[in-house]
Amino acid sequence: MMKIVVTGACAVSSRSVLRSLKKSEKFRNSVFVGWDMATTLYGIYEGLFDRIYKVPAVKDPDYRRVISEILASEKPDAVIVVPEVEVLHWAENPFPVPSLLPPPEFCRTVISKEKLFDVLSGTGLIPKSLRLEKSSVLSGSFKNPFGYPVWIRDASAGTASGKGSFMAGNETELRAWVEINTGIENFQLSEFLPGGNYGCFCLFKDGVLKKLAIAERIEYIMAKVAVSGITGNTSKGRLLNDPRIRKVALDAIGFVANKCGVKMNGLVVADMKADAAGNPKVTEINIRHVAFSSSFANAGFNLSEYHLLCALGRESELSPEIEKTFPKNNLILRDVDGAPVFVDNYVPMKIGEARSAPPLKYCSPGQWWRHGGGISRHRGVPWVGGGMLRGKERSMTTNARTFSTTMPFVATTNERRVAA
Repeated sequence: MMKIVVTGACAVSSRSVLRSLKKSEKFRNSVFVGWDMATTLYGIYEGLFDRIYKVPAVKDPDYRRVISEILASEKPDAVIVVPEVEVLHWAENPFPVPSLLPPPEFCRTVISKEKLFDVLSGTGLIPKSLRLEKSSVLSGSFKNPFGYPVWIRDASAGTASGKGSFMAGNETELRAWVEINTGIENFQLSEFLPGGNYGCFCLFKDGVLKKLAIAERIEYIMAKVAVSGITGNTSKGRLLNDPRIRKVALDAIGFVANKCGVKMNGLVVADMKADAAGNPKVTEINIRHVAFSSSFANAGFNLSEYHLLCALGRESELSPEIEKTFPKNNLILRDVDGAPVFVDNYVPMKIGEARSAPPLKYCSPGQWWRHGGGISRHRGVPWVGGGMLRGKERSMTTNARTFSTTMPFVATTNERRVAA
């Protein structure tokens, strides 16, 4: 039985990778181990992983020692590294375990939005932008050359979930946004792009494009609570086949790789927004999976499986197509309390129409749990009511699996799982 580590295990994107691997005919029976800083406890108790270790931050001096000890103990067959700062660290300082990462020179360039835009300047692949220092805005010396509305965001390396992003409609709003974001010193200011919002996933091995897939973000989870309307987590989207988006993504990735003098490896995601004429422009290049990964797997295009096969040197087992053709009316639906849903042929509902969800095609999440109070639907969260906390206890056991953690307290229960 294989053993696979997925890092950043409590984060949305890492859990999306794991859901994908559990759909894989090749890897679904593997032992899945994760590690995380464990600040988001939901990921610990959700039950996707067989066990999750608590680890220090990548910048912590103890990080390499702790990771080396875990690797020596677990002896995994491969590691999929997800958080961007961790991808950069592993690319620069490899561990002796199979993984597939972009080259360090590429990572150092694209993890910084400022560096990426400097490299792509003059190519026509990016929106007009500039570096914006907080002090110049607060002093009143800054003059916006792009007009309004204008897009402002945090320029720090590895930022995610729309951090510091806002569409300012005038100078007063721009100044106010800079003032209230006290933790951000340097922003990126760009022309506002009113068109579609896309992500193009590209998997490379030894400079060769192995797989490519495109998704569009249409609406965001809890968008109304974010001033920008963007939370980084899509509630409604769709999978696309668009040659314009494909070309811009590959042109941008290829241009940066050539500038860095490297052959591409690993999975990267080129994020884009379209201008008023519908022309996609690159806004950033992620050096990791993003949350759409499991949605592709739901649609029969398992990028996490393909990534792992390439990491293991088994690319001969890849299916022959580089890109899958998706149904034109498909939808991706996500919510806070549910696993992502793929709808292959969405037809808008009419007033007075009733509709039932089709039967589930898989059992995790989506099966029934029997416990002392009756039967509950499992939606990705094992029912832990009735369990008790035990000091210094380090595992949670059910008849289905054992969850291990380096956390000092975990819930224990003896629930019995019953197929729906």
